[in-house]
Amino acid sequence: MAQVLEFKLPDLGEGLTEAEIVRWLVAVGDVVAIDQPVVEVETAKAMVEVPCPYGGVVTARFGEEGTELPVGAPLLTVAVGAVESAGAAAALGSAGLSASGGESSGESSGNVLVGYGTGAPAARRRRIRPAAPGAELGNGARPAGRAEAQAPTRAPVPVPAAVPAAAPPPGPEASGPVPVISPLVRRLAREHDLDLRQLSGSGPDGLILRADVEYAVRAAGTTDVPDTAAVAATAAAVGGGRGERVPLRGVRGAVADKLSRSRREIPDATCWVDADATELMAARASMNAAGGPKISLLALLARICTAALARHPELNSTVDMEAREIVRLPEVHLGFAAQTERGLVVPVVRDAHSRSAESLAAEFGRLTDAAREGKLTPADLTGGTFTLNNYGVFGVDGSTPIINHPEAAMLGVGRIVPKPWVHRGELAVRQVVQLSLTFDHRVCDGGTAGGFLRYVADCVEHPAVLLRSL
Repeated sequence: MAQVLEFKLPDLGEGLTEAEIVRWLVAVGDVVAIDQPVVEVETAKAMVEVPCPYGGVVTARFGEEGTELPVGAPLLTVAVGAVESAGAAAALGSAGLSASGGESSGESSGNVLVGYGTGAPAARRRRIRPAAPGAELGNGARPAGRAEAQAPTRAPVPVPAAVPAAAPPPGPEASGPVPVISPLVRRLAREHDLDLRQLSGSGPDGLILRADVEYAVRAAGTTDVPDTAAVAATAAAVGGGRGERVPLRGVRGAVADKLSRSRREIPDATCWVDADATELMAARASMNAAGGPKISLLALLARICTAALARHPELNSTVDMEAREIVRLPEVHLGFAAQTERGLVVPVVRDAHSRSAESLAAEFGRLTDAAREGKLTPADLTGGTFTLNNYGVFGVDGSTPIINHPEAAMLGVGRIVPKPWVHRGELAVRQVVQLSLTFDHRVCDGGTAGGFLRYVADCVEHPAVLLRSL
């Protein structure tokens, strides 16, 4: 007899709490192998194909394309066992008789995604009472014992019954936990001493979203939290109901959350300096003229960054406010801002401090290509310790960027343009660039930040300065 197992949306990477279904790769009735990709989802960081840890027949799918699901929500159910008994298991699965989260030895693997494993003991199978002759299941399907033999490659399975709507959240006087979209929302409310029972959730069936808690946090210091319906009515009345509403989700939503948190938590400051990049440009031209892989300007700037961080390690750190400690990090994982059709992403070059300019150029090229094709993995987009932002590609000179939380600093590089410059006591036209450093004032004072930026500018103006640290 086949066993119907439920596969839930696994943890796709650090900080990710939901994903949007982009494309189903299997249909109800398909036979899937262990670790076969079954759905393509878009998270706040990347497009990911999710593999199923079970092998068997797909009996149900939960969610249409375009639906956003929280981590831990059911994705699909699979009838694990002999293929010839798949029809019976499918009927049971469509009637809701599934073993949630169970595994069968030999029918699952551990090769799923972050925070999700399949090594738990096998779930106990449910005993099904025999039905009266001619009786049907709740959704109109015949009992499992009357299922006809199916082809070995595809088993037609009735569409599962609709999932009943969740009960509304408990009122202020009720007991038990308040339904929230993720544990992160509950923790955020606890950190700000908010009573979740006093909030009206704007999600489905009153589900409390992160935006509800953040709005309550902002309003707590001045006025009472307004009723959600009143807020919606007021917003709709603005401009007479005109204007396009764009959902803040996916990459755009993740960027909004992260930048808002950075601005809320980090007391940042910015300093900047102009530098003569003429010699750096000449050095790059000489390197590329010698043959071999081409060295990008970004790679040279990254090499300068890692040398500067070795001299000023305070800026390669993060702040642990719960422990009230500054954590200085031994490795430099260098993020760089990249604009794509999906929005702004920050791929991360691992162990940038141990790479040569040639190795950095190769890794920048690989990650940039993956970003443009939408193939970056969550691992490619997490774990950065310092960010290099080349906004000169947009034709601008300067910026005061927002730090990529939880990092402590970001180096900005403007466009390199010919400008009048005093060189060796004479006025000349030189290739000038503006450099800016935005830093977390909790990790260092202005002297450290200024020393870092001055060293970077010296290396840009006189690349031979780097020879001291090689």
